[in-house]
Amino acid sequence: MLKVVLFDFNGVIINDELIHQELIEDILLGENLTPKASEFQELCLGRSDRSCLRDILARRGRIVSEDYLTKLINSKALSYQNKIEKLEKLPLYSGLETCLEKIINKGLKLGLVTGALRSEVELILQRAVLSRYFDIIVSGDEIINSKPNPEGYLLAVERFNRLDFNLRLQPSECLVIEDSPAGIEAAKRAGMQVVGIANTYPFHFMQRLSNWAIDYLKDLDLERIETVFNRMSA
Repeated sequence: MLKVVLFDFNGVIINDELIHQELIEDILLGENLTPKASEFQELCLGRSDRSCLRDILARRGRIVSEDYLTKLINSKALSYQNKIEKLEKLPLYSGLETCLEKIINKGLKLGLVTGALRSEVELILQRAVLSRYFDIIVSGDEIINSKPNPEGYLLAVERFNRLDFNLRLQPSECLVIEDSPAGIEAAKRAGMQVVGIANTYPFHFMQRLSNWAIDYLKDLDLERIETVFNRMSA
């Protein structure tokens, strides 16, 4: 049966991909490298900053140390915070809080699994007054392997079970909401069902990759999804 819904963050909770792209481009310019939009889409969407920057720099023939990567990531995180603080209104996706309320009212638990830094996630959740909805957060700086590796989603299961031993959560009892191919692959490799939301890629693309596809959070049909989960566990 369905017990937990796990959200991605960037591209599902908040529409800030353009901010991240701009900040990655600033880093590359600082490294005397020319940014490429296609490179950001291929190597950064759905993935942690560390994996994104490591792979872009490696593709350009730059092999850098983990300490140097950390310096770049910390600089980007500070710039991200400054940009967010200047925004009069956060670019949250429409219908978000209504969707979260619907999930909670169903008696389901909520978690976040993201490649974003915990500091960035907490900054947004606190400002948007959304922290109370999420029982656990797995952020990009807490895992070794970024999406499409399933490590983050499997760690989320572990954390839920540490939080509530009686939950006895299995990956097959989790529903994931993702917007990127890397995120969808990570969730599926973890043994989870996935809703692909067409915030970053077209609906037909999400439909091809995920178990369910939606255009907007308001389209999430929990009753139909729960029916499928119940049938699977029967």
